[in-house]
Amino acid sequence: MLVKEFQNNLAYARQMDEKDELKKYRSQFHLPVQKSGEPFVYLCGNSLGLQPKATEAMLQQELLDWKNLGVEGHFEAKNPWMPYHGFLTRAMAKVVGAKPIEVVVMNTLTVNLHLMMVSFYRPESKRKKILIEADAFPSDKYAVESQIKFHGLSSKECLIELKAREGETCLREEDILDAIDTQGEDIALVLLGNTNYYTGQYFNMKKITEHGHAKGCKVGFDCAHGAGNVPLNLHDSGCDFAVWCNYKYLNSGPGSTGGAFVHERHANNKDLPRFTGWWGHIKETRFKMRDAFEPSPGVEAWQLSNPPILAMAAVWSSLKIFEEIGMEKLRKKAISLTGYLEYLVNTLGNNAIHIVTSSDPNQRGSQLSIQVKNTDRKIFDQITENGVIADWREPDVIRVAPVPMYNSYEDVFKFYTILKTALQAN
Repeated sequence: MLVKEFQNNLAYARQMDEKDELKKYRSQFHLPVQKSGEPFVYLCGNSLGLQPKATEAMLQQELLDWKNLGVEGHFEAKNPWMPYHGFLTRAMAKVVGAKPIEVVVMNTLTVNLHLMMVSFYRPESKRKKILIEADAFPSDKYAVESQIKFHGLSSKECLIELKAREGETCLREEDILDAIDTQGEDIALVLLGNTNYYTGQYFNMKKITEHGHAKGCKVGFDCAHGAGNVPLNLHDSGCDFAVWCNYKYLNSGPGSTGGAFVHERHANNKDLPRFTGWWGHIKETRFKMRDAFEPSPGVEAWQLSNPPILAMAAVWSSLKIFEEIGMEKLRKKAISLTGYLEYLVNTLGNNAIHIVTSSDPNQRGSQLSIQVKNTDRKIFDQITENGVIADWREPDVIRVAPVPMYNSYEDVFKFYTILKTALQAN
């Protein structure tokens, strides 16, 4: 949608909501409510997605089966627990653009990241470095540094941190590719957040992967801010692995299970080093208990323990909605909704406000990171007091994420008016 089509008024926002083909899905979520009884303007799905109303019934079903069946629920529950993780696979594969054999819901994000690096970070000779973003999410950096130390190496020597150019916030794609091209022979693993948590920048995974593989590097992505947000197309990207959490855009509840992708070219490679557990053993002989480990085909071989059913019920509840809508429609609305937010913020004409996220829809998801210059968090505190739930990141950025599944154009307009009032008061 072109900027000239947008209008800065509430009537326009409501008109857009009336025409929105996804508007009915808003009512399928619980919206946090202020003391006044009015719903908050919730723009924090990039941190924790809202609860689908259907989730409670799905959790109650598993609690009921546990109550009435005990251990027999593994086979006799309405949704038997033994194959439960498999109920989620096909829908999740559609969300991340992968084949079912390449996707599994398991563990949590950083646990999965460690498991993937055991297999795909194999330093040897001069090829022992890991390339990440300088502003990668802290957990990723901690995990990477600990893996380097685990191999008896120094992170000072083996960690390459990509920094934006002076005076800029986002990385330039050509700088990422140049770093791979010039240092690739020393790099064992390229590991980027496919959508950066701080800036909201969305990277071209296919191009990065091609450059990495051309230099003999393994390539992986942290898709915590991409899964359910942008079209990942993991299979076609060619990356070796990816990991993500399911509690942000995928609405599965605080601290819920994560997901992992391993490209099918590795599906039957039994020689890949890995940390193993009984749930990664082939199903046919898993319960014989005494057999040597025989990996399941595909990414399921990286499973360790039997799945947490109550947590997975929440993931499944959300995936049912994604399956009904489809990522294509969600992406279409996200581009329009985020574009409207960008338009409104730019009409403020306030020099203290600067959107650090790319203005190119192909380089961002549903998040805009709004820098408030020369201030502390008082502006953020004021918009919070006036009914906005967003996210503050030190030193001066408000992260705002209009999620297409449940946010409206009116939400975006209300945020704009509340922000404008707060700026005028300061």
